[in-house]
Amino acid sequence: MEINKERDIKSMTLPELKQSLAHLTVDGKPIPAYRAGQLCHWLHVSMIRSFDECTNIPKDLRSVLGENYDLVTLREIDRQISRIDGTQKFLFALPDNNLVESVFMRYKFGNSVCVSSQVGCRMGCRFCASTLNGWERNLTPSEILDQVYAISRATGESISHVVIMGTGEPLDNYRNVIRFIRLLTDENGRNLSQRSVTLSTCGIVPRIYDLSREGLEITLAISLHATTDEKRRKIMPVAEKYTIAELMQAARAYYTATGRQVTFEYSLIRDVNDSEKDARELAALAHPIRAHVNLIPVNPVAERGFKEPTNEAARSFAGKLEKSGIHVTIRREMGRDIDGACGQLRRRHLSSGDSGLSSS
Repeated sequence: MEINKERDIKSMTLPELKQSLAHLTVDGKPIPAYRAGQLCHWLHVSMIRSFDECTNIPKDLRSVLGENYDLVTLREIDRQISRIDGTQKFLFALPDNNLVESVFMRYKFGNSVCVSSQVGCRMGCRFCASTLNGWERNLTPSEILDQVYAISRATGESISHVVIMGTGEPLDNYRNVIRFIRLLTDENGRNLSQRSVTLSTCGIVPRIYDLSREGLEITLAISLHATTDEKRRKIMPVAEKYTIAELMQAARAYYTATGRQVTFEYSLIRDVNDSEKDARELAALAHPIRAHVNLIPVNPVAERGFKEPTNEAARSFAGKLEKSGIHVTIRREMGRDIDGACGQLRRRHLSSGDSGLSSS
């Protein structure tokens, strides 16, 4: 089932909703403009799953809304909860019964949700489970939003940070992802701070330049994972199209335009990109734009054969970067006792032939 943009009310901004409601009537009478503001509150603050939940909106108007709009909500198909740190991985069914993953993580600074932006992925990164079943389609803004809302409803907890780092390449679904960010941070909705949103990309250079002109204050995280074009091409097909030099120019443009520190995501893979030479070259790339380096001990994926480094090796690599004046962190391992890597839970369901469509 393809979502009709003209009926997708959760993907509408407040001005768009006002304009849309202006074309409708209830018992032959126009709908007052203030109803749009009420609806925005119900959709994005109360996070309703049905128009019947809008208790301060007349029943006859709720009926008109149901006839003219689709309220996109996701169905929880599976959930895994880590016994180690309480991380929760969700598998959701979309309106067309495709499956996507999202993750809820608790940190000292607040609760974070990692959302998917596509069904599957076509980037083909060698260390990632998300690409193994290919790409199906882009998610709509409402489908990305409802990952946040569904998790907040399911856990009963507020979400302070959102990371667009799940399945899919956000910049390959550019317009929908930008709209999602604007809706999530709109003062008429959740009003999440843009500085609490991180977008992770494998490095689609033209879109990074586009992003730098959006006037957003989000954090840009670039999945670098290698320090030379030759090595990067072996693990990231996108490197066949854009060189590291081109990627660094785009990162500098984003930093210059926004003033926001860029993060380099670097998956440490044993005996692939964790040598002393790799550390020196990574520092040389990060230093000119004062980038933060986030080291990620790779999540083992059986189909890929990559191995994670030892804790000692990861700390040693980080120490080399710090001696070069680079701000570096080692990502805290979350949910290691569940299907931790992006795409693993979805892939397991697809492989078993269990679509979860009979679940509620």
